[in-house]
Amino acid sequence: MPSQLHSIPGGTFALKIMGFLMLVLMPLSVTVCKVLIVKCPIRDPLPIQHKYYQTGDLVIAGIISQIYMFIKPITFKKHGIFEELFDDYVHFTSSWTYLASMELLSTRGRFIPNYKCDTWNNPVAVITGPNSEICLPSANILYTYKIPQVLYGSSPITDNTIQSVFLHRLFPNEAHHNRGILHLLLYFGWTWIGVIPLDDENGDRFVQHMTPMFAQNGICIDFIKRFPALTFSSGIATMMAEGVETYKIVMESTAKLLVLHGEIQTMIVLRVFLQLPEIEEIPVKPTGKMWVFTAQMDFTSLPLQRNWDIRVIHGAISLAIHSVELSGFQKFLQEKNLSSEKEDGFIRAFWQQVFLCSFSNSTVDEKDGEVCTGEEKLEALPGSVFETITTAYSYSIYNSVYAVAHALQNMQSSGVKHRAIAVGRRLDLGEQQLWQLHHFLRRISFNNSAGERISFDQNGELESGFDIVNWVTFPNQSFLKVKVGKTDPSGPSDKMLILHENMIVWPSMFNQQWPLSVCNDNCNPGYSRRRKEGKPFCCYDCLPCPEGKFSNEKDMNECSQCPEGQYPNKEQNVCLSKDISFLSYGEPLGISLATVALSSSFITALVLGIFIKHQDTPLVKANNRDLTYALLISLLLSFLSALLFIGEPQKVTCLLRQTAFGIIFSVAISCVLAKTVIVVLAFMATKPGSRMRRFVGKKLSNFIVFVCSLLQAAICTVWLATSPPFPALDMNSMTDKILIECNEGSVTMFYCVLSFLGFLATISFTVAFFARKLPDSFNEAKFITFSMLVFCSVWVSFVPTYLSTKGKSMVAVEIFSILASSAGLLGCIFSPKCYIILLRSEMNKRGYLMKKE
Repeated sequence: MPSQLHSIPGGTFALKIMGFLMLVLMPLSVTVCKVLIVKCPIRDPLPIQHKYYQTGDLVIAGIISQIYMFIKPITFKKHGIFEELFDDYVHFTSSWTYLASMELLSTRGRFIPNYKCDTWNNPVAVITGPNSEICLPSANILYTYKIPQVLYGSSPITDNTIQSVFLHRLFPNEAHHNRGILHLLLYFGWTWIGVIPLDDENGDRFVQHMTPMFAQNGICIDFIKRFPALTFSSGIATMMAEGVETYKIVMESTAKLLVLHGEIQTMIVLRVFLQLPEIEEIPVKPTGKMWVFTAQMDFTSLPLQRNWDIRVIHGAISLAIHSVELSGFQKFLQEKNLSSEKEDGFIRAFWQQVFLCSFSNSTVDEKDGEVCTGEEKLEALPGSVFETITTAYSYSIYNSVYAVAHALQNMQSSGVKHRAIAVGRRLDLGEQQLWQLHHFLRRISFNNSAGERISFDQNGELESGFDIVNWVTFPNQSFLKVKVGKTDPSGPSDKMLILHENMIVWPSMFNQQWPLSVCNDNCNPGYSRRRKEGKPFCCYDCLPCPEGKFSNEKDMNECSQCPEGQYPNKEQNVCLSKDISFLSYGEPLGISLATVALSSSFITALVLGIFIKHQDTPLVKANNRDLTYALLISLLLSFLSALLFIGEPQKVTCLLRQTAFGIIFSVAISCVLAKTVIVVLAFMATKPGSRMRRFVGKKLSNFIVFVCSLLQAAICTVWLATSPPFPALDMNSMTDKILIECNEGSVTMFYCVLSFLGFLATISFTVAFFARKLPDSFNEAKFITFSMLVFCSVWVSFVPTYLSTKGKSMVAVEIFSILASSAGLLGCIFSPKCYIILLRSEMNKRGYLMKKE
């Protein structure tokens, strides 16, 4: 289809624009010689079929290629080589562009390279496009003559810095274009993609630039498969085989997102490619794919593709050269017909192709169409045949012409050295001044009729961003290119993409949902990724976060530690604030232990009261009444000391907890030890001639209690003086709680206190055990043995249990041990005595005791 041009007023100069040289493809004649050596006559090249020329004060030339493909059977039966051969030729090649460039610099009507006798038709600038196959060959010729070249399509690849000075591009910076593609993929989370570049130097450059960019930003490429290039008939079989192979790779890939790098003619190839299953038998079912096109692409079509389904591009997204609708363009198209046209055969050929008709004098076979009247309306054509809007390429051509016009105006008004000399109604700028136009083109800046600012940067590239376009097709072969966003080259990298995703229409196979293209499903919060061996880095397994860590986003490479004072929830996808934990009086465990401690204290006090009330009875007076009172008081205090472990730890309670417990229990155990020693000594003193009588008495018992208690007090004093306990917060012992506890300061001193108690208990148990069978009416050693057995059992089991628990449970274990061991002493030693005192008073008499003896 032709590029859409709109005639424009001339400005300061009476500019009349010389039309663009339209290169149209015609079948080549082929001569086959029977001998190996053939002498071929030198003749003029095949003429360019479609040219348009209009005289004017200044000439702006254009070299533009349109795409036509003819398939014409040629029979070689005469020479016996092939039965039939299909000859394909695409006139989108550099050879025709070189010819057009040379003819442009030759005398009009005569093709003599580097010879021009008509000084009035020298072009001041040349507009070329739409792709590098046209722009680069033109540049190779035009820069020699220092003629400015304005490119409205893809930028050519050139390492010639001198040549690049004469190029002015209406295509924005390529690096910005590539970043736009990258940010588009990142915006939608498309990290598993296929890349299909053209099989040419531009495609190689795109792959070379984009592959590292994709990898650095976490995007993996499943495959890079080039489209087979259009070729001559001799390569048809190879091209079809490559196309089928590419089709298999594309459709078998798990990547849902395909990035297609191409140029204006690539849409033709894409539609043929997607038509392959109907042409060839391919054992691969089509799968839903999401297409992303580069900005060089546009909708183009061959006549034979007129009725092909265009739904294959429905929902695609592409970058596009920024454009706006030009005022008056629609009216121009509506009024366009051939009744008043004096143009050459290009318009007539175009007219026949789009309206499927022929003129009466045309050589086109009329049996397949109607006769062209010239009054047909372009606006009646479907979009797949002719777009009546201002396309990106049309807009670029429009701006190209005005850029040259404004540069010429600025050049004239600047008063350059060689001023224009009026000759009649024409203006002669002189050939020596043409190179100066580059300076003005490079510095051009103007507002076009649509109010858009047009200017070039220092590299001769258009200072503009790209539009983000969503392709929406309809059943009547029409389509819309809906602008859903843009790229901003002046913005920061993370804000260069402006997108309105609610406007996007997605391909129908995705049920109007945002398509996903990842190697595997995302790892949900609470999981981290682990790479699969032998797979790209986008392919991974999902592993639950380790205990104590979390991840609150998808596809986290590592789980993180929660901030201090927080912990991960059960799903390990968010951090929660830790609760403050200590054994309080407000919880069931604390209430239970406090109740037991107070109850035990009351019972102990009651026992003490009973013994005081019956202090003159033989049973109470036996085994040293003072030791009994001291033991009961220490047991009473030991029960009460358990209350120091309940409640929020404070500085005072932390200092008193272990030291009070250690000293009180030392007094209690030393009293038991003293009672046991007294029993043994008393028995030994009853033997005739025994010297043990002098040791039996209060002095020895008091000495034992005093010394043992003093030693424990000394240990506690050293502990408090060197490394005393203190309240502390334990953030790490428990996952979901902050423990407020008493740090023991010196663990060594704590275990010294326990060890000393263990030492006293062991001695008491040993002595009581050997004295348990001594003859006596009421042998207290038996009960002491049982009490110390309970005591030792409790504290032996305490150590491993204490070390294996944390927080309030650890405190509860120690409280239980205190209460259980105290209760063991109280119950085993005093319950038999209380039974006798209260219920068997007849046994609590001296006569009964003497009788027993």
